[in-house]
Amino acid sequence: MTDLLTVTRVSKAFGGVRALDHCSLAVAAGSITGLIGPNGSGKTTLFNVITGYLKADAGTVALAGRDVTGYGMGRIYRQGIARTFQQARVFPQLTVRENLVVAGAYRWWQLVQSRVRRTDRARADELLDEFRLGDLADAYAAELSYGQRKLLEFAAGLMSSPRLVLLDEPTAGVNPVMVETMRRHIHERHAAGITFLIVEHDMTFVMQMCDPVVVLDAGRPIFNGPPDEVQRSSLVLDAYLGG
Repeated sequence: MTDLLTVTRVSKAFGGVRALDHCSLAVAAGSITGLIGPNGSGKTTLFNVITGYLKADAGTVALAGRDVTGYGMGRIYRQGIARTFQQARVFPQLTVRENLVVAGAYRWWQLVQSRVRRTDRARADELLDEFRLGDLADAYAAELSYGQRKLLEFAAGLMSSPRLVLLDEPTAGVNPVMVETMRRHIHERHAAGITFLIVEHDMTFVMQMCDPVVVLDAGRPIFNGPPDEVQRSSLVLDAYLGG
């Protein structure tokens, strides 16, 4: 498989703390790549750099061979990269449907003036039905459960038909039924051609869903390989156990 995302020697420091230290990794097109590591290893910082929420101090990020280093959030999104966050970010004052429409690059005043294209509204409703949120389309996002907000954020990221989706802790804080629901949606979207990079602390989820698995420690990868090899790696065990 060819690489869809390439991160090359990316560094990012906050004061005297180096969150990313010449970090390099690649995500193959068509893969579900896992990104794991102990707390503070740089996983979320790497997501923020890739998606334009943070500017790297050094290094490059490329999507399908195109240098997107330094692009802002909106421009990265339009290039075909979507993401979710550890704590689901939705607009609680908007309806469930409006959250998806906004994700399609509309502004709030277009919603007020009913200038949303019929095709985009239909796209939003299709995704809501797929994520079993259709009955809640006109409810305010503030009324959703935590798990439903996670699903809504995932669905909103799909409004732009992304090539790559970065999921940050998709199963954190949700019940086992919601974990299985999230797993199903990832599999379905992967089968439809979307590439995934997933940060997740649930090792059972990672080992069942992801191949390959990249392990970060102190801001740089220390392992990249199949999930069964991760569990046998002394480098990985040392990183997690502090050896």
